[in-house]
Amino acid sequence: MQEYVIHPLVVGINETDQGVMTYLRDYGKRIYLPIYVFYLSGGDKNILVDTGLEQFMVPDGAEDACGFKILEFEDALATVDLKPEDIDMIIHTHLHNDHCENDYKCTNAEVYVQKKELGFMADPHPVDHRYYPDVLDDSKVIEIDGDANILDGIDVIFSPGHSVGGQSVAVNTAGGKAVITGFCCNDKNFPTTGPAIAPGVHIDLTEAYDSIQKIKEMADILIPLHDLSIGRMKSIP
Repeated sequence: MQEYVIHPLVVGINETDQGVMTYLRDYGKRIYLPIYVFYLSGGDKNILVDTGLEQFMVPDGAEDACGFKILEFEDALATVDLKPEDIDMIIHTHLHNDHCENDYKCTNAEVYVQKKELGFMADPHPVDHRYYPDVLDDSKVIEIDGDANILDGIDVIFSPGHSVGGQSVAVNTAGGKAVITGFCCNDKNFPTTGPAIAPGVHIDLTEAYDSIQKIKEMADILIPLHDLSIGRMKSIP
């Protein structure tokens, strides 16, 4: 089976509350929430998981506090010797705006998204402001319905709850199966004992809880979608 190396690139940051990550826990604790693009190297295609934010501000002192640089999309890709037009495939965990604002720059990419997520994005509920219905208008979209094999060594696992059509991305690596979660979480969602903690922001709590337990059990290497420590790694594994 093809092996890949995962390169986390930080393309945006927010300052928020830990309760956004962990349901009914740690409200009032301020945290930085990094926005990642993951470049998967090792195969014959240039593959990204998510494309991050296009417009963002970096709070004073954030880079020093976090221990990594926060870059514009093009500058982040340049650190792995790529340009947006070099990207062949984008696999989306979900379509909240902080995960897909730079898709339109990747003019040669196919974009892989769950069918349910696309349907919801086209007509989002009024309370959910994180969807931009036209964000993929110029993209070559490939609809996925449930769990699927994308390429040798890369699978998606339907992971609803945080969003209607979230999908986690399982990547075969030299260190085992690495899974990029299809929902917003950080290391605090995964205590050393007991069940994982559901994301604090969700569209369906029971689905969110079930999804995070499933992903925790299947991963040899767990990559929480907004964990600070991931940004300090040049590559995984």
